[in-house]
Amino acid sequence: MTEPFTQVELLVQRSAEHPFKLPPELVRVRDERPLTPMIFPDGHEGWLATGYDEVRAVLGHPRFSNRYELQHIPMPGFTETAPPAAPGDFLGLDAPEHTRYRKLLAGKFTTRRMRLLTEQVEAFTAERLDALEREGPTVDLMAVYARPIPAQVICELLGVPYADREFFQRLIEGMVFREGMSLEDIGKNWASMQEYIRGLVTAKRKNPTDDVFSELTTSDLTDDELSGLGSFLLGAGLHTTGAVIGMATFALLIHPDQFAALRDDPELAANAVEELLRYTGIGPGAARSALADVEIEGIMIKAGQTVAMSLDAANRDPRKFADDADELNLRRNANGHLTFVHGIHQCLGQHLARLELRTALSALVTRFPKLSLAIPVREVPMRTDGNIYDMERLPVTLAA
Repeated sequence: MTEPFTQVELLVQRSAEHPFKLPPELVRVRDERPLTPMIFPDGHEGWLATGYDEVRAVLGHPRFSNRYELQHIPMPGFTETAPPAAPGDFLGLDAPEHTRYRKLLAGKFTTRRMRLLTEQVEAFTAERLDALEREGPTVDLMAVYARPIPAQVICELLGVPYADREFFQRLIEGMVFREGMSLEDIGKNWASMQEYIRGLVTAKRKNPTDDVFSELTTSDLTDDELSGLGSFLLGAGLHTTGAVIGMATFALLIHPDQFAALRDDPELAANAVEELLRYTGIGPGAARSALADVEIEGIMIKAGQTVAMSLDAANRDPRKFADDADELNLRRNANGHLTFVHGIHQCLGQHLARLELRTALSALVTRFPKLSLAIPVREVPMRTDGNIYDMERLPVTLAA
């Protein structure tokens, strides 16, 4: 009989040898049994999915729930049960409640609307490139470039004052699951964000402007729902895209051949973004709980059991992405990666994120073709110990 997986810390770790390599033991589990029994930190007997097919099957199955209160948290140190989703937090809802929110938002984040934003994204990026040059030759890329670009974009799109971005950023960082934090701490930060957004909603109802928030005030959403939805959208737009711009740049800098490939071939940008998303990830994983007995790849998951999913391991599965899946190759066909997950909870802002990444990375390597790390690789403070990855700083030198 297979021993249950208990090393939950491996799900939020990287190899000691390389900032983007997975722990060898997690790779072994995936290669030997991509869907295996797991003991969660609270003692729950559930499952761990690490293979691409297994993870995708769970994410896409209608009998797996993303309701927070039904899940057991696959994070080190978390033994509490999460409360139900707050109003507006549609990520923690299933259909039909989730569908109601999704339909309201779908038209706000279409490919067409993102194309219309292209000029603005390019203008914000050009401003930040100038700022890098002014503050160089050694500068923190996160503070001056990676975080401000998506912050300007999401604030513009939602109609939120950009001047308050640092306040938002602090609250958002306090909503990331990390060992040592309590659900109460996370809840307090969420409540503070909602309080701010609630005031903004009131202002938008009285004096609507040309932005997504103002458009949503004409829907049937209550003020509580709007404030929760706004907090969710702002958090996603501010935190995750900035972190991915930083991690993608870091990955390119420690793979100089891939940096050169993107610098020398502008047509590679779209493909490069997909590969960088696959390789860096946004967070270590996800979880779903079975609403009924469900068979996944020949294994029966019982009703009530939670399946933890390692998106990192699935995105490196050689059965999907070839034997060199643990390497960065900007010319790889990375389509189908699970970084934006799959199924009804697939990331609503993925088109916007792709636009920002393509623009920011292409412009950066073109403007600063000799960009390099200003500190040793091992000293770069990339955090992988939460449910969302982060880059605290990325000191770089603009020219060799």
